[in-house]
Amino acid sequence: MVDFQLDDDYRELSETVRAFADEVVAPASQKHDEEHSFPYEIVSQMGEMGLFGLPFPEEYGGMGGDYFALALALEQLGRVDQSVAITLEAGVSLGAMPIYRFGTDKQRETWLPELAAGRALAGFGLTEPEAGSDAGGTKTNARLEEGAEGREWVINGSKEFITNSGTAITKFVTVTAVTGTETRPDGRTRKEISTIIVPAGTPGFRAEKPYNKVGWNASDTHPLSFKDARVPEENLLGVRGRGYANFLSILDEGRIAIAALGTGAAQGCVDLSVKYAKERSAFGSNIGKYQAIQFKIARMQARAHTARLAYYDAAARMLAGKPFKTEAAIAKMVAGEAAMDNARDATQVFGGYGFINEFTVARHYRDSKILEVGEGTTEVQLMLIARELGL
Repeated sequence: MVDFQLDDDYRELSETVRAFADEVVAPASQKHDEEHSFPYEIVSQMGEMGLFGLPFPEEYGGMGGDYFALALALEQLGRVDQSVAITLEAGVSLGAMPIYRFGTDKQRETWLPELAAGRALAGFGLTEPEAGSDAGGTKTNARLEEGAEGREWVINGSKEFITNSGTAITKFVTVTAVTGTETRPDGRTRKEISTIIVPAGTPGFRAEKPYNKVGWNASDTHPLSFKDARVPEENLLGVRGRGYANFLSILDEGRIAIAALGTGAAQGCVDLSVKYAKERSAFGSNIGKYQAIQFKIARMQARAHTARLAYYDAAARMLAGKPFKTEAAIAKMVAGEAAMDNARDATQVFGGYGFINEFTVARHYRDSKILEVGEGTTEVQLMLIARELGL
């Protein structure tokens, strides 16, 4: 039979991160959310715990674990603070993983140790005002020119909604850019899209004013601009022209991580609702005694459980070297919807208190919507699933 029980190492990791989330992250969450401040002290502690290095080999300063270990950590963090969870998810999946998957030995040795230790962060610039899932809309471009010290990429364009791109410890962003044209077998041409590492502080590269977001207020998110930003030719990440294809593979993995985060958010809403239902009295009894509340919370638990099984399955397929694109899309969609639905229901259980920002369910209500949008919208997941069905 299929066994979804965690082994001792996974269970110990999950319990350790759960305790850290409850004892360290949760008490600081409200302040950072209200102030829209980045939780540097929490990121530092996560780095010391090795969370940023979970899926990377020890030779690069990692913990020698795997992607499922990262997912378990994200679930526990997502229960109490999605901003902290997405900082870890993006730091690993979008910042460090492209370097590990596609970088040269020199690029790995240069960047990975600091990223794996949580002493540095990196962002990945894909989305533009007219491009994201639609690669054909990419307008940011890079051309090779002779510079004072050799050939250089000269980058012009802009990016939108880039996580971890403007913190005090952000070391670089990797951006997709049009580097030429390709000719298809049928004779038609299309944009050649490559990925290029742009270090923070590069002249012409700027992280613009951070967004005033509905949720994830303690997460760092900026638009980026590039005006004749010059970097060495060797900053090309991976094979020229494979940038978009490589990033799609990164997104497939990332959807498992986002699904884990969403599962944590969904479970957090359950836990908070159960506790509140046992304490809140109305009409002479705790509201948890009323079937209307019981059924609402029971349905919430069913959603969280289903989301967990979905991301467990996708992760198991990934680690076994089997195709997992469709399962990752299912997990991401199911978990995102579970988080949003549970946040709405938890707010209803809490009544007026659920509409007050000092209560965690209110923050989950604001935070969870982006889980149906970021790293591939629900509609994109449905498109991927339908395509697998041959439709």
